[in-house]
Amino acid sequence: MYYSLISSMKKTTVFVYDTDAEAFFTAAGITDTTQKSAVNTLVLNLKSYSLWSKMKAIYPMVGGTATTHQYNLKDPRNLDAAFRLSFFGGWTHSSTGALPNGSAYADTFLNALTSLTNNNYHLGHYSRTQKTTGGEVDLGCGEFGTAKMIAIDQYYSGAGKAFVAGDYNSSLIINADTNTLGMILGSRTAQTSAKLFMNAVQKGSTLTLSNPNIQPNSKFFLGANNTTPIEYSNKQCAFASIGDGLSDADVSNFYTVVQTYQTTLGRQV
Repeated sequence: MYYSLISSMKKTTVFVYDTDAEAFFTAAGITDTTQKSAVNTLVLNLKSYSLWSKMKAIYPMVGGTATTHQYNLKDPRNLDAAFRLSFFGGWTHSSTGALPNGSAYADTFLNALTSLTNNNYHLGHYSRTQKTTGGEVDLGCGEFGTAKMIAIDQYYSGAGKAFVAGDYNSSLIINADTNTLGMILGSRTAQTSAKLFMNAVQKGSTLTLSNPNIQPNSKFFLGANNTTPIEYSNKQCAFASIGDGLSDADVSNFYTVVQTYQTTLGRQV
């Protein structure tokens, strides 16, 4: 929004950012006007589509440093309780995102059992790397010694894209699409409904979830699966999200919003 300050000498127009965007700029130290405009529009668009309230964690990967990349747009406090990222291992941070070296991860501090609603959650990851080798989890968590898992994989061990929605044995969705550029999203919206999307196009679903009430007592890792961690990713992340389940319309709107954000920053794929 704009306000006009009028004096007898001149008229000055001052841009006023959304308060949530402004809080993020202050915490992350973002001063670049293009980056601020991109994030501000991202916030406004998420609110316009009624998506903001469905997010627990949003990682815009803006600013080009480990410090700026760590902050959760939804709650930009430098606290574990605010789900800010803590990076481990070798990461390359740049204006286009955060790239793990294949033996690195980031702890989100967001526990699937205590922070997500049962049968109502999504994971999103925007990749700028085309890679179809290895067994890589881009965002996920599991409970050691059990089949409990919630995870998304742009491409996993030659099988294709994957979304595990609570139980590896009964809720694994696989699709053979080999494109790993853009936004993968897994969404569970009901006891018997989970879907996998790539760039807002549905790639698979399951309606026969035999263990609907299983969520791992584990924190999500970005760039790996949290059971130790294992299954490290080597894809540059330009955006990630964790939150409530999204409808088909939500997924379409969310992709539009995120792609607009990436385009403003000149790093869309």
